[in-house]
Amino acid sequence: MGQEPITLTVSPAEYRMLTTLREMPDSPLRDRVQWLLAELLAFARNPRCPELQADGVPCANPAADCDQCQVVRDMLETMEKALPRP
Repeated sequence: MGQEPITLTVSPAEYRMLTTLREMPDSPLRDRVQWLLAELLAFARNPRCPELQADGVPCANPAADCDQCQVVRDMLETMEKALPRP
């Protein structure tokens, strides 16, 4: 039987992403896109910094702003450059 529906509030941008994904036909390509998006989000949330300290602080500077993490920014920039432009 089908899955139970989930009710939650999403932003317009989140809604567009969800509907775009749902509009993709069920296929290996859709599975790959879902996997890649999940991995990208997990990476952005926790980039597994190479500078991770023994005490769990993600880098040598405990005051560092993770939103400005160069590892994440480099990954996103690389992906952005690889996307075809209209």
